This record gives sequence, structure tokens and C-alpha cells, in this order.
Amino acid sequence: MDTKQSLALLGGLSAAQFMRSHWQKKPLLVRQAISGFVPPVARAALFDLAAQDGVESRLVQQVDDVWTLQSGPFNRRALPPLKRPHWTLLVQGVDLHSDPVHALMQQFRFVPDARLDDVMISYASDGGGVGPHFDSYDVFLIQAHGQRRWRIGRQKDIALRDDVPMKILAHFEPEEEYVLEPGDMLYLPPGWAHDGIAEGECMTYSVGFRVPERADLAQELLVRLADEDDEGCDKPVLYRDGKQPAVEQPAEIPATLHAFARDALERALAEPRALERALGEYLTEPKANVWFEPGDSRAMLEQVVLDRRTRMMYDADHIFINGESYRAGGADATLMHQLADQRVLTPQALARASDGALELLSAWCADGWAHAQPIAD
Repeated sequence: MDTKQSLALLGGLSAAQFMRSHWQKKPLLVRQAISGFVPPVARAALFDLAAQDGVESRLVQQVDDVWTLQSGPFNRRALPPLKRPHWTLLVQGVDLHSDPVHALMQQFRFVPDARLDDVMISYASDGGGVGPHFDSYDVFLIQAHGQRRWRIGRQKDIALRDDVPMKILAHFEPEEEYVLEPGDMLYLPPGWAHDGIAEGECMTYSVGFRVPERADLAQELLVRLADEDDEGCDKPVLYRDGKQPAVEQPAEIPATLHAFARDALERALAEPRALERALGEYLTEPKANVWFEPGDSRAMLEQVVLDRRTRMMYDADHIFINGESYRAGGADATLMHQLADQRVLTPQALARASDGALELLSAWCADGWAHAQPIAD
């Protein structure tokens, strides 16, 4: 992607300008960010997705000032009538189930894939919404059908209501207000409070981002580092204290055990590139509700395309795909970087692949992580 090219999606800003002036700083309203936008997932198809196991969906309803929240799956009869006001269906990760929605998300890859999460679709009847709230992550709100009125503000009072099952602000103080039409888009940085209310039937697509929390990330990486350290041992290394004297204060933790614990962490981190491997594997780990259908291991590799559910990234020394890591260098590394960035390898690119790279690509195609596509005549 040319990050200096002006983009209609960003209101004429380039990706570089947007990241410099707006990303995690201030909102941006873009009228007709996607001109003539036609929702790739119609209402009926969205309802079908909400009925499937393995698809995360939620139903929010409001009667007067009483809010209810239910988790799916929902069959059609479990959803309220279309003409009933004040209800919203939220379907998460639609990009995992729809190629056009996945393609829509690719337009936002001026942000690193390590941060890009998923596309949620919100269907709302007249007056529907989820209440005034704020998110800990960046979000692009694309109006797909109908109208939605957004009120936004830099909320100082972040106290939440304690009488509702969602995180709704107790004292919302909006500063700006916009009505979005199909094709309009509103970007909001983390922490900006917002309240979107449907004016008639409407659908909104939310492009959201991953925000690792430091303590959770540390825990995840330490578990992975410990597992990796154990794999290199023929037998577990146990704490020994043959020189431990008798104690008069049995509740005191021995200094030798402190040292053993510190040594365990230092050894886990001392392995060259261990932290980088753990991070890359964590960032590309598929979500729990993702599965792949096996492909044809004998297919000719004329062109290789990553499956829309595949997460693939790289660093200076590794290739990461769906939670696995591979050391890579030279021409093969360049080839795999191209696949991760462009999500496709053309015949011209494949012609430069080594036998080892072709074998790995064939294995990924057999696992359903990628697909061998014939070239049209």
C-alpha cells in the first residue's frame, strides 16, 4: 500500500496523514468514505449467521430504561419482530465468514495486522442502540444501511450504571452529533464516548482493533516461554534444597526459592529470539471459534491465496501463521513476506520458490490455511 496516496476512505487524507493526525488522537468524520456502498451481508444473511454455532452474537433490547442482554446463537423466531423498536443484534467476526466483508477489512491494513481484529455488524430496529459507552480500542464505524445518529464526546466522568448488564455510562455528556448515511464513516479513538441510535431500520459495520493488555500479554508470553523451555528438557528441572537448615520461622519464603524462581524466568527469556517467537505465535493464534476445512494436498500450486481466516505475520527472523512459527531467511523469507503482506502469491512469485517453500505451501493448502487457485484462461 502506498501510504502517501490520498484515499477517499479517509476523506482525502493519505494513510500516513491519518495515522499522524488522527490515530489515537481525535475523531474523523468522512462523508461517502465508500461511495455507493452496498452492504455485502444482507439482513437475512446476518440473521442466518447469528443462528450458527461458533458465531458470536448478542441481542440488546431496551424497554423504557430497562436494558437486557442475551448471547446467541439465535434462530429467527428468537429475534424480536422487525417493527418492534429499540433492539439491536450484534454479530462479531463477520469477516471470518464472508469474503466481501474480509475484503472490506483489507482496506484498513495501513494499520499493522497485529492490531487489526475483526468486523462486527450491528443491525438495529428504529431507536435501537447499545447505550452511551466508550471502548478501549480504535473503531471505524461504517454506515451500511439506513441512518444512525451518533453523539460523541471526550468523557471525563467514566462512572458506569450498575443496574444494567452492559457498560453504559451513567452521565453521558456529548459534544458533537452526526447523522450517518450509507457510505459515511466515523473514526473514534480509544476512550471517546459515543452513543449510536438507529433512525429507522439500520446496519452499521464496525472495524475494530486488538488492544493487548500489558498484564495479560505478559502472562500469555510467559506461559508460552515456559512451554518452549520445557520442550528442550529431557526431564523437568526440580527445585532442590539439600542444604536447607531447620527453620524457626516456617512461613518465611526461602531465599533459595526466590533465586530458583528468578533463574526460571531468566532462562526462559535468555533463549535467543524466544520472546519474538512467543509474541508472533500469540498474535497469529486463530480465535477459539475458527476452524479450517482440509484442502487438496495434490493441487497444483499455480497461485496461492491465504484463507480469509488465516492470520499471517513476520518479523526479521520468523514467519508466523495461525499460531506456528518458522525460521526464514533469504529469498524464501522475501517470498513469505510477500504472501503475508499481499495474501496472494502469483505464478511469477511461485516460480522463485525453493522446493522447501513449495512443500510448506502445499502443507498449508492441505490444512486449509491457504488455497491453490488455478489461473483463469
